[in-house]
Amino acid sequence: MSESGFNLCNYPPWVIASRHFNEHPRSLEIQGVRHVNRFLFERLETIDSPGERAVVFNDYMSVKFQLHHWQSQTDTAGRSIRNSYLRFLRGWMMDSNSVEGAVLKGWVESRMGLPPTFHKIPIPSIHSSEYMTFAIDRTKGSARTNAINSQLDLLYEYCQFELRKVHPEDGFIRLFRGTNDANDHELVEKIGKREHIVRLNNLVSFTSDEERAWEFGDTVWEIMAPPSKIFFHSGLLPNSILKGEGEYLVIGGEYRVKHIVCTV
Repeated sequence: MSESGFNLCNYPPWVIASRHFNEHPRSLEIQGVRHVNRFLFERLETIDSPGERAVVFNDYMSVKFQLHHWQSQTDTAGRSIRNSYLRFLRGWMMDSNSVEGAVLKGWVESRMGLPPTFHKIPIPSIHSSEYMTFAIDRTKGSARTNAINSQLDLLYEYCQFELRKVHPEDGFIRLFRGTNDANDHELVEKIGKREHIVRLNNLVSFTSDEERAWEFGDTVWEIMAPPSKIFFHSGLLPNSILKGEGEYLVIGGEYRVKHIVCTV
């Protein structure tokens, strides 16, 4: 899907979605997020322990978005605050086609300019009736919380901050995805017998564990993901309950995928 008009990043949507970007990594920044929250990132730079940095990040999010006030409130506003970014991550991990999943895909669309290609059903165009299924879920989910897109902006920038400590910006992260519907993904180009360029949904789950990937489908793909396309991974917040099986949420576009052959 190519109908993306604007975004809030330092590169236009067509660049972010391209295979060239995914094969020649560079950093992505969401406009103004690091600057507005510079005191957080300056503080994080002084802390050596990833666990301690995660605590500081969670505390900052709680205060900035008043997430710590929900327990004492019973009205609609209180319930809205309760549904923080953590709720949406949990919802995605349960079902990426949930209302929470629609909100995360909506964040990618609004910040990166990449609209979803699937939400419950394939979405051929942002002008299609199928797109409305996604839009309705996104609206429902966004109404449940307090400034969710701003929360997700900070989560992404924090993820990038942590990844840069262990991965070079021009490097790659090897990830795997198990799927039963490989033929439903848009094939852009066939490079070889087991290598294709595939257009992935605007946000997709992968895992760093190849064996784990086989539990999710009879076809397993391997990609080399640029760190800047990682929105979140399950090791980012070690003290939270978001402990997936090496799960990574990857911002989509055109990727070179390699079909892994099962050797068992």
